[in-house]
Amino acid sequence: MKIGLFYGSTTCYTEMTAEKIQQFIGEDIVDIYNIKDVALSNCLNYEYIIFGISTWDFGELQEDWESIWSDVAELDLTGKTIALYGQGDQEDYGEWFQDALGMLYQAIIHNDCNIIGFWPNQGYEFIASKALTEDKNHFVGLSLDDERQFDLSQQRIEDWCVQILQQIAE
Repeated sequence: MKIGLFYGSTTCYTEMTAEKIQQFIGEDIVDIYNIKDVALSNCLNYEYIIFGISTWDFGELQEDWESIWSDVAELDLTGKTIALYGQGDQEDYGEWFQDALGMLYQAIIHNDCNIIGFWPNQGYEFIASKALTEDKNHFVGLSLDDERQFDLSQQRIEDWCVQILQQIAE
């Protein structure tokens, strides 16, 4: 089994998360790619995909994702199993916490793909988020705030990796 992890990162937090995921699951299993350097269409070479994105300012996409946003809608992810993770700042941008994660989810959900890795929203303090599931109890992917809760990130990453590996095995 191989997993392709594709991320965009401006301040390195999303990149560091990609590296931590790869380290936890295994370098022989997870291939990581910065979308600034590799065409997003390369994700189609994988059955299992992880996308990493961060939310900027007032609910905006990270710049590398923004520059290829039209490519996201064109991806045919039929039959793929996809997990998402995001970085955001729940204190300074609490009205838009993880919005880019929610936008990415909405951009790919039209595909006949299997989205895994929904993450409980407990332990966060924010006002609103486009990344919440319909019942508002989960985020559509792992949600991290390395600005305010860096000390919680490693355990969240590890727990999420175990979760998605179990979901893949099912």
